[in-house]
Amino acid sequence: MSAEKSKRVTLADVAEASGMSKASVSLILNNRPGSRLSAAAVKRVREAAERLGYRPNVAAQSLRLGKTRTLGFISDQVTVTRFASAMITGILRAAADNDHTVLITETRGEPAELTKALDQLRQRDVDGLILGFMDSRLRDLPELPEDRPVVLVNSHDVQQHPSVMPDENAAGRQAVQRLAQTGARTVALVGALRAAQSSPESYPGITRRFAALNQALDNSPLHLLGQWELEDWNPADGYVATTQLLAQGHRPDALICANDRVAMGAYQALAEHRLTPGADLSVISFDDEVIAGYLRPQLTTIALPYEQMGVRAVHSVLGQQEHSGEQLIDMPLIERQSVRD
Repeated sequence: MSAEKSKRVTLADVAEASGMSKASVSLILNNRPGSRLSAAAVKRVREAAERLGYRPNVAAQSLRLGKTRTLGFISDQVTVTRFASAMITGILRAAADNDHTVLITETRGEPAELTKALDQLRQRDVDGLILGFMDSRLRDLPELPEDRPVVLVNSHDVQQHPSVMPDENAAGRQAVQRLAQTGARTVALVGALRAAQSSPESYPGITRRFAALNQALDNSPLHLLGQWELEDWNPADGYVATTQLLAQGHRPDALICANDRVAMGAYQALAEHRLTPGADLSVISFDDEVIAGYLRPQLTTIALPYEQMGVRAVHSVLGQQEHSGEQLIDMPLIERQSVRD
């Protein structure tokens, strides 16, 4: 490669090509407010920069501004789980929109790996930290930096750092309202998690989801036939619980499942009793995992807004939105075919 081809285009080059001073070019290309330069001058400078292939010197900008324009994202299992990977999409998109790069590290849920990741990102002097989690829990985290903003996504911590959470209260009410619209009279609730029942403060998302469901049911015309607790939210447990409720002679007009994996098991139990969701009864669930669209009939579910939570976390850590306490993100209802009209 020749010296001419490898030469970096500088502000001076852009200034010469646009007929403007270096100071004016710097004001325009660094988006500094209060320059009072005309729209025509701004357009001329930007066109010259694009024509010459000018790229800002990020290292020099970092030294001048005291910012690296990088964010750190620490995941417990988000990066290796397709279900929650939309959180990464949201973070990357919002960061790029704000001219930031994201450094991503995965801890696999190991406390020692989290401490190591925090140290690594401190050394790289990131402007802010986002900690994302697959499961909504109350977490006792190691000491987090106090000299830069930190936001948690889908969890709380005992130190009460700012967090971005799905609005489970509104989602629970929405599920009950949707079933009430069908004219259903009886409903069964499958999937109250045993661990959350015994330690509700440790599972903030789950606790809110079921508290909202029960409160909404109390204020609705629906009669609750019962709740079936599970050890885990998986298809096998959903199948067993639904089989039990049917064996006890219950034939609900509607079934509310804790999540889509539980609903998958419920589908299998209903099929064995020749009951079809959307025809013989309504089935509604939560999370909007990939399997919801593959079940037949397709499952109506209330989505966890991972991508929107990622976007909000970036805005918070950059100071573009409130950066204290908890921010709640709407959980949209995804209508498919499992709810009767």
